[in-house]
Amino acid sequence: MAEARSIPLAASELPTSWYNLQADMPHRPPPPLHPGTQQPLQADDLARIFPMNLIEQEMSTERWIGIPEPVLDKLLLCRPTPLRRALDFERALDCPVKIFYKDESVSPPGSHKFNTAVAQAYYNHAFGIKRLATETGAGQWGCSLAAACNFFGLELKVYMVRTSFEQKPFRKLMMQTWGAKCVSSPSQDTQAGRDINARLPGTPGSLGIAISEAVEDALTHEHTRYALGSVLNHVLLHQTVIGLEAQKQLASVGLYPDVVIGCAGGGSNFAGISFPYVRDRIHGKTVRILAAEPAACPTLTRGPYRYDFGDLSGLTPLLAMHTLGHQFMPPSLHAGGLRYHGMAPLVSQLKRDNLIEAEAIPQLECYAAGILWARTEGFIPAPETTHALAAAIREAKRAKAEGRERTILLCYSGHGLFDLAGYDAYLSGQLTNHELPQDEIAAAIAKCPPAPAL
Repeated sequence: MAEARSIPLAASELPTSWYNLQADMPHRPPPPLHPGTQQPLQADDLARIFPMNLIEQEMSTERWIGIPEPVLDKLLLCRPTPLRRALDFERALDCPVKIFYKDESVSPPGSHKFNTAVAQAYYNHAFGIKRLATETGAGQWGCSLAAACNFFGLELKVYMVRTSFEQKPFRKLMMQTWGAKCVSSPSQDTQAGRDINARLPGTPGSLGIAISEAVEDALTHEHTRYALGSVLNHVLLHQTVIGLEAQKQLASVGLYPDVVIGCAGGGSNFAGISFPYVRDRIHGKTVRILAAEPAACPTLTRGPYRYDFGDLSGLTPLLAMHTLGHQFMPPSLHAGGLRYHGMAPLVSQLKRDNLIEAEAIPQLECYAAGILWARTEGFIPAPETTHALAAAIREAKRAKAEGRERTILLCYSGHGLFDLAGYDAYLSGQLTNHELPQDEIAAAIAKCPPAPAL
């Protein structure tokens, strides 16, 4: 009999609470600091940016936070997501591994970002907010929030990093189809955008710039708040449905992973698949947890741990995190996602406590992994997701070299059907690897604000 390719989970098994890792961490991250006073941030300091119900989640240390019924209702459009076994990929590798992947590409916008988009749209609507402003890199977050805002009757303005805006016009059209307005960042719609365009004409943009624009938009428009697709505690909290479901699915067939892998830019899908397993590790379970990031934007592997702004203009609080410097400008040649200068404070703290590992992977290796996946499993992965696939290949080869079997679990964070320009560049030989020079990191770090040492 053929081996099963998918492990089902009934709709009745959808998690009804999010898991908050802060309840179990041996060390919590240092507090965010007010950008002006550099004193620990208070809830009221964020009230003009986020609704208070999300601020409460951001600061909560409760282990379990219930998911509201309207959010569960929308999540049931795609959740529980399939846990699949990559049998043909395994055979092509010819290594002693079982590779399972949590397929987050089945959401309406095609990625894991939908999990927190629905939650954030709901909480803003419940608080009486009428309009949201946000940024997006590769476009998956912008599309997810556009779909969610449509569900709850919110207006949405999306500032999309220019290089992705130009390379991925269908992402913009998806957002417009759901009723959002999407503009290229840096734009002429904000003072931050106008300043950057004047100083760096033709810049490919960055998430740091787009965040500055979106935050400024929220601060200057009535009944508007800002929504972020990664990095912050409440965003990572909402993604834990991924790992919670995966635990149930693997347990149903008597398996537990040796290695858990997620690609990492700001940290959201990595946190989603890994945080329930980090809890297991804290309580004595043997499991390795690996974040795969781009060699062109090596935040966890080469960025120092320090306080830094989350945006280029310095409008956000100072966060304790691994950072390449808030004025870091990622190379335009690289995939539009995973190019954020900082890493989520929770993920950064886990790296500091040696509860997780990180690898920086060159983009040619990632695209090669994506091509192998497409030609074996049939699905075309997002360029971001290929980092997790490349890391899984490395783990499989290690297993073969060591003569040890491994069960690998990874987060398949999104499909690549609107990312074919990147595949075209790879297949035509136009892509090259880009190892970020150390002097560029040093120059960006030198522009970080003076802040308390960590």
